[in-house]
Amino acid sequence: MNQQETLNQIIQSRKSVFPVNYIEKEIERDVIEQIMSNANRAPTHRFTEPWRFRIIKGNKRVEFGDFLAQQYVEMNNPEDQKKGKTEKIKLKTQQADTIITICMQRDPNESVPEWEEIASVAMAVQNMYLSCEAYGIGCYWSTPKMINRMDQFHAMEKGERCIGIFYMGYYDKDLPTSQRKPLADKVTWL
Repeated sequence: MNQQETLNQIIQSRKSVFPVNYIEKEIERDVIEQIMSNANRAPTHRFTEPWRFRIIKGNKRVEFGDFLAQQYVEMNNPEDQKKGKTEKIKLKTQQADTIITICMQRDPNESVPEWEEIASVAMAVQNMYLSCEAYGIGCYWSTPKMINRMDQFHAMEKGERCIGIFYMGYYDKDLPTSQRKPLADKVTWL
């Protein structure tokens, strides 16, 4: 298979795989480092390189799950809390082998519009998605309300904010790739 075919296959088969589907198999550090190196190659206007990542593994996942569950409780009135939600939050962090907080560091000079920096971070995450697909690792980007309080879990620089949580884990099931509406509905040739 040539490079183009390999790339097309990876992109076409990319999907979000949720922690409930993960198996107990460690993602080796060198694999994570390669995935992060690929993220670091995302496009970036004026080379602001706004992506920032915190990798959570091992016992730190329990602490992270407890933190997210506590934030859920604090951010929702008791009558609005879903039954079993805190346990589900904690379980998700245990099902994932690796969890990465996705943050965006705003350029202090504001040399580019903020949306461009958010887009750069999203492209870095897309590189992570494609890399995970190539390695046979399931992953998905979650954006719960609790990310607005991530500075209470780990230090962040001035101008930095969390924009998501990236869950990763190996899986052994054949999972369907999501369907897309026809491309012709979204593309106009001028």
